[in-house]
Amino acid sequence: MPAAVVVGAGVGGLAVAGALAQRDWNVTLLERGDRLRADHAALLLWPSALAALHRLGLGPGLAEISTPVTARGIRRPDGQWLVRQDDPAAGGEQPVVVHREDLHDALVAGLSGRIEIRTGIAVRVVRTATSQAPAVSDGATTWEADLVVGADGVDSVVRRRLAPEASVVSAGCTAWRAVIPWYRATDLVEKLDRLSTGGTGGETVGSGHRFRYALLGHRGSAGTSTRGGVYWTATVPGAARPESPIAQLALLRRWFADWHTPIGDLIAATDPDELIQHPVTELWPVPRAFAFHAGRGGYALLGDAAHAMAHHLSTGAGLALEDAAALAEAMRGVTAGPSLINALDGYSQARRPAVARIVRQSRRVGAVLASTRGSARTRDAALGLTPGLVGRASSALRNLRRT
Repeated sequence: MPAAVVVGAGVGGLAVAGALAQRDWNVTLLERGDRLRADHAALLLWPSALAALHRLGLGPGLAEISTPVTARGIRRPDGQWLVRQDDPAAGGEQPVVVHREDLHDALVAGLSGRIEIRTGIAVRVVRTATSQAPAVSDGATTWEADLVVGADGVDSVVRRRLAPEASVVSAGCTAWRAVIPWYRATDLVEKLDRLSTGGTGGETVGSGHRFRYALLGHRGSAGTSTRGGVYWTATVPGAARPESPIAQLALLRRWFADWHTPIGDLIAATDPDELIQHPVTELWPVPRAFAFHAGRGGYALLGDAAHAMAHHLSTGAGLALEDAAALAEAMRGVTAGPSLINALDGYSQARRPAVARIVRQSRRVGAVLASTRGSARTRDAALGLTPGLVGRASSALRNLRRT
């Protein structure tokens, strides 16, 4: 029976560990944190990511933890429409929003008894000799397997050893995320329902600034997240702020003070301990491959470890799930030796070109969104001509992926 070590227990790591175990692999899951957990933000998942969850065997129950997202288009800070879509459900794919903790719970529930979970493990050493079996170590214990999967995020130790040409670079902006829980968001949800005129999300673009929100609904209501509430993200040019969350919220209120309703209401309703700040980084260039040979097997990279990109297209978690599904399917029925090596090559050849195109498009979108006040007219024209680059018009995103 083949053996795999998965490094990292994020969305992609949990998904691929569970899927490999379902395909009769012995799996060891190594997590740096002291326990398996998710943050209290939310994720946007496009239909391709939902299809990946079904391929991974995680489709049942998905409707109960997700909420379809529709939006009428993109607004300017004064509330005027930059891009208007009269029927947000027409002519394309519809994404859903899901609370990270709900998705995390579903992924953990998909883990079988065949998986050994080790927490508090910080991988420091990656064996790179091609004549030896792939292995990783924390300096005290070494885990050797036929396959090692690097799912350890943008700062991946596995990737740094295997593909040092890919560097982590700043995208020139910082993002804040929060979920206002359902029990404090009842009035907001009703207000947003009225303001959205049929949509369940909104997006506004200013001079390098961006604000998005999506309704998670009420706890326990049909077809919505079991945690519910309102999810929002704000993106601002510049480096991460060193101030406390209380001070960061004050800055956000000031930066978005003159933006249209309900942006100020959402920021004002957020508690400091609900605010998550993260500098937006990306990998550049994309690693030359997503799989590497070692001994009778090798290594595979997935998710942010393989192709971290700025969040402009809201595809990060979805691409990790697509990677996990593709890798698990490639590993079905293989054994150590030529079949495993061929499967690794097939995974890399299938995933890397498509992902590299999306990474390039994400960088182009970032350049448009970063336009200064002096070039706002150019930015608005670009967004108006290509609404799918940043909006919820999923048919345009589908076309984007084909370019």
